[in-house]
Amino acid sequence: MKRILYMTLLLLLLVTPLASCKTASELQDGYYTAQASEFSHGWKEYITIMVKGGSIVSVEYNAENPSGFIKSWDNAYMQTMLHSDGTYPNEYMRFYASQLLEDGQADGIDALTGATSSHSSFQKLAEAVLEQARKGDSSIVIVDTAS
Repeated sequence: MKRILYMTLLLLLLVTPLASCKTASELQDGYYTAQASEFSHGWKEYITIMVKGGSIVSVEYNAENPSGFIKSWDNAYMQTMLHSDGTYPNEYMRFYASQLLEDGQADGIDALTGATSSHSSFQKLAEAVLEQARKGDSSIVIVDTAS
């Protein structure tokens, strides 16, 4: 019985570093950005991630209008959306970004009620930015989020 326990522990010690090496080497260190190709309702969404040690350490998800004003800073928009949809950009953007930061993958991110179209855009942008990070390509990738 002790022999089986020792063999199991040894196997776990050997497999764990291999699994973490695969994950760590999957993403290249650096900053990566994916941006929507078109404005939607006056806003163009984007995601920027920072990868360090092969892991995502920072995620920014937001949108800007043609003048460069950031959506999550727009208090009037926030109030209107909160009363009509029950959520607002600063809330759902942080919610989606935290899931990407925590899970490190685009699929499996939960949708927030009232922000389902942004959820769809977020998933497309997240897939694109993760692909850039796998390649180590820091150029901004433009994504068609409408289709």
